[in-house]
Amino acid sequence: MKTELRSTTTPISIPDSSLFNTPQGSLSGALKGCLGGLDGACIEKLLLHCANALESNDVTLAQQVMWVLNNVASSVGDPNQRLTSWFLRALISRACKVSPIAMNLHGTPTLQRTWTRSMTVTELAGYVDLIPWHRFGFCASNSCIFKAIQEFPIVHILDFSITHCMQWPTLIDALAKRPEGPPSLRITVPSCRPPVPPLLNVSTEEVGIRLANFAKSRDVPFEFHVIDGSSSSTSGDVLSSESSSFLLESLLGQLNPSMLDLRDDEALVINCQNWLRYLPDEPGGSTQDISLRDKFLKIIKDLKPRIIIVVDEDLDLDASSLTSRITTCFNYLWIPFDALETFLPKDSFQRMEYEADFGYKIENIIGFKGLQRIERLESGVGLAQRMKNAHFLSVPFSEETVREVQFLLDEHDSGWGMKREDGTLVLTWKGHNSVFATAWVPSGLRD
Repeated sequence: MKTELRSTTTPISIPDSSLFNTPQGSLSGALKGCLGGLDGACIEKLLLHCANALESNDVTLAQQVMWVLNNVASSVGDPNQRLTSWFLRALISRACKVSPIAMNLHGTPTLQRTWTRSMTVTELAGYVDLIPWHRFGFCASNSCIFKAIQEFPIVHILDFSITHCMQWPTLIDALAKRPEGPPSLRITVPSCRPPVPPLLNVSTEEVGIRLANFAKSRDVPFEFHVIDGSSSSTSGDVLSSESSSFLLESLLGQLNPSMLDLRDDEALVINCQNWLRYLPDEPGGSTQDISLRDKFLKIIKDLKPRIIIVVDEDLDLDASSLTSRITTCFNYLWIPFDALETFLPKDSFQRMEYEADFGYKIENIIGFKGLQRIERLESGVGLAQRMKNAHFLSVPFSEETVREVQFLLDEHDSGWGMKREDGTLVLTWKGHNSVFATAWVPSGLRD
């Protein structure tokens, strides 16, 4: 972690350290060297100190650390302060589960219910365009897909993503200009999605109608299908995830050639954008000997797709230790907070709304346990090994794809960059990995 990138310039007042001496530990020790101001490294120490107190059920010490954090946290401050405010919320949420009565004592920061809203399609488009967090994956994937389906007259995309098909208008437009003419395009999406933002105020079926109208305007033959099954609400609590695992497991039972209406004359593309992380990686449910994540990979391999795209955030958040997750998360999520600081004012509603979605991630990672913690990210390196273990072969991105992605990044702040690592494209911010994109084929099917 480059703490200098996240340093805060706003000093806070530190109370008399004698107030924080406890039999279990001393908060003054955590504050040593931080008097006069808290930079990223000091804040991280305090967060870990609080986590250790919670894991040892020392609610009193946890409250004391939260009091200090509450003096630096600010939802409209610098990136460090804004990030701290979300970690503080998550820790309070965790503490309330440990000791609800104690955490209501006078002086403890008050936890308001986290709020989100459903966006219009236009607002979602602006959300996606704000920073290249999603567009990087869209661009890399679409370019790779376009190359993989060259000369195929019929294309079927099985789309697993959390961004409501925002990826596809660009691909449809590119297919309309294909020298040999556009293919007949079919997109199939699941009716359920992980209960996470961004949320959309129209149904999946309405999204399909809009895509169909756009394809028609580009003279691209188009079909849109939704895999039948229970759907998760887009208006409820995005952190109420008890049923999410069950819904996703039910979905896997429908991923077969008959239910998907797979056809011999079509090129099948499987697109996974920020999706695999929500499939539990521990054995359970009706498949005691294999995780849903590995079961999903086995199922899609048997579908014999032309290409499989996997895009996700590049960090490992599946550690059982709370302190390990805090360290990893804190040293990663400064990236979007720092990036937004470069071009949006501190009181920008758009900025606060975008940060709130990362706040949901923090609250789930820190505040929840077991299957309620649905944010189980896997690093690009870890994902690559999992895919190889499942007998997939990596497909390197072409130079043309690299050029297209670089052209996209040139539209954004100069802090954004890209690098290649063993066939993987990685989006970076000031040299730090943020999002990875990979392409795969089942072994034995590569041309």
